[in-house]
Amino acid sequence: MSEFTPTDRTQVHRLPKRANYDRETVHRILDEAMICHVGFVADGQPYVIPTGFGRAGDTLYIHGSAASRMLGAAAEGIPVCITVTLLDGLVLARSAFHHSMNYRSVVILGKARSVESEKEKIEALRTFTEHIVPGRWDDVRKPTVQELKATWVLAVPLEEASAKIRTGPPIDDEEDYALPIWAGVLPLKTVPGATAKDPRLTHQLEPPAYVSKYRRG
Repeated sequence: MSEFTPTDRTQVHRLPKRANYDRETVHRILDEAMICHVGFVADGQPYVIPTGFGRAGDTLYIHGSAASRMLGAAAEGIPVCITVTLLDGLVLARSAFHHSMNYRSVVILGKARSVESEKEKIEALRTFTEHIVPGRWDDVRKPTVQELKATWVLAVPLEEASAKIRTGPPIDDEEDYALPIWAGVLPLKTVPGATAKDPRLTHQLEPPAYVSKYRRG
């Protein structure tokens, strides 16, 4: 299917014109973002935890320590809510009330399963690494058996999801357009800085191209 079917939980009611259920759009947002927030309830207490992630087809992988409370709770099959947001710009209106932001966001609802297969776990770890720095996996030492045991990987199916997107200039009250106040959009981008080598680097190595020419989106 080219679109996610909106459900009672993923149907956007607040400003529905910003809703987007296109599968490719959701995938693009997820592939550009680097941090997601995982919401869950454990022992009656709600938690929202930021973490890295990776997408493989219609599966989202998250991972962490085998001692993680978040992963342990989610692995039991409790419902989770995963969100990502890309901030594209500050929208400065003529009135304080109409200030906003241009953004692209995704909300995913579902239940996670614990990844037990060593083959799938390694593939998930490759997915994490390539999601953050494409090309890196082939260069690094692969996880040991002990490291795999110390890492918990969860898979969340991309079945119930929606995107919400805002673009464009501010939308002011009609009478405010005549006010002598600057209004517009201040774009924001994630821009890589200069590399800083590890002081314990023992070889005279230049950063690989996937680092020196790194970019997102």
